[in-house]
Amino acid sequence: MIPLFDLTRQYKKIKNEILSAIDKVLENGRVILGEEVKKLETNISNYIGVKYGIGVANGSDALVIALRAMGMKNGDKVITTPYTFFATASAIVRNNGIPIFVDVDKESYNIDLNQVENILKKEKVFGIIPVHLFGQTLDLEGLLFLKEKYGIKILEDCAQSIGSEGIVKNEIKKSGSIGDAAIFSFFPTKNLGTYGDGGMIVTDNEKIYELSKTLRVHGSRKKYYHDMVGYNSRLDEIHAAILNVKFKYLDTWTEKRINIAKKYAEFFKNKELSVKYPKIYKKTYKYHVFHQYVIEFENNKIREKVKEHLTNVGIGTSIYYPTPLHLQTCFKGLGYKEGDFPISEKLSQTTLALPIFPELTNEEIGKIVEEISKTLKED
Repeated sequence: MIPLFDLTRQYKKIKNEILSAIDKVLENGRVILGEEVKKLETNISNYIGVKYGIGVANGSDALVIALRAMGMKNGDKVITTPYTFFATASAIVRNNGIPIFVDVDKESYNIDLNQVENILKKEKVFGIIPVHLFGQTLDLEGLLFLKEKYGIKILEDCAQSIGSEGIVKNEIKKSGSIGDAAIFSFFPTKNLGTYGDGGMIVTDNEKIYELSKTLRVHGSRKKYYHDMVGYNSRLDEIHAAILNVKFKYLDTWTEKRINIAKKYAEFFKNKELSVKYPKIYKKTYKYHVFHQYVIEFENNKIREKVKEHLTNVGIGTSIYYPTPLHLQTCFKGLGYKEGDFPISEKLSQTTLALPIFPELTNEEIGKIVEEISKTLKED
């Protein structure tokens, strides 16, 4: 068996540290918004290169709270991608806004900023939620250009991209450092994940920081006194303690993911298969941190055949994402139809995520590629 993702291998290596951190919290008795949460907020904000971090219950809440703290109003339009996890667009609707979808680039699978600018030239838009999909950094310099030229708000969705980097004005910058705010998810499968739910908002803006802190505790600045109706969305102290332990290993684990991607590419190249796999760019910074390793086939029939075979031989896979957001039932009222975003629609039918986690071995990678090769050469 080769799972798509395996938490147990990682846990065995850091078990004593994890249990010690949990025990320390329980011994201390402060289990909600204590020192571990503060420490993690500092760790993450410093790592990204911004001033403030606000720990919340999950990445979905982080999106909702950040948008509201950024000043989004009822009826505001926000541009985002249809090829992403549901929470990115649902956060706009939960703030009584209107999602405007823009197709993705066929190489990176990230939102096409040229198409974004075409909309900005014609429509009044509150902002953009760009997604650094699968761990690959969107064009940060391009984002900054749009922000400065059109005066729009930017909320970076970094749920899959913690630690990924890009170049802005000849300087290496982390994803999450360009927008008015950014969000992270600490769901267990993420590159930095806890054993449950968790999320964070980061920002350089003091007003967004203060308002986000208030919103996460029912809109209360002082206990039992509520300035607004907020949310019950606090990052638990135990999860923060776990994440502080794991944070020490994040860059090491990221390098292992990148090396695994390189090994996949090596195996695919040697097999000369008709599979599109992620390019490995010779860059001196972490352009792609490989939260997912996603390959692309010529058509849906081949994708399904390969997926079925891998399942039968005990290799885990997943499809990200089987139905683009503009075709989801709950968004029918937006008026989009099949054919509106052809690249996103094609990717939903042709891509497949393969196992990737830091402890994956070269032998397992070779086995996965070999089984794909067998299937493709059957015809």
